[in-house]
Amino acid sequence: MTTAQMLATIAIAAAATILTRALPFIAFPAGKQTPPYIQYLGRVLPGAVFGLLVVYCLREVDVFTGMHGLPEALGVLVAGSTYLWKRNMLLSIAISTVLYMLIVNVA
Repeated sequence: MTTAQMLATIAIAAAATILTRALPFIAFPAGKQTPPYIQYLGRVLPGAVFGLLVVYCLREVDVFTGMHGLPEALGVLVAGSTYLWKRNMLLSIAISTVLYMLIVNVA
């Protein structure tokens, strides 16, 4: 890649980053009411993303070999119970990930 191509690539990446960061503030200014469909997405997308993450993490679990899916099952149970207890998705993901990593690396 030539120097000009590298500079063009960096410029395009920087412009795309700035645009994606600024676009929500341009589309939904602070003093204006947020559209109902955006409010709806704000309510349903966190749960949908969490569900997608569970499916993604469990897609290759084989219950007939190794630890028979025990680390994954404990991770899912801890994530769900932590979320129900604290209502904090980031906390539940972090705690269950740490637990899973400890089980997998210590056992």
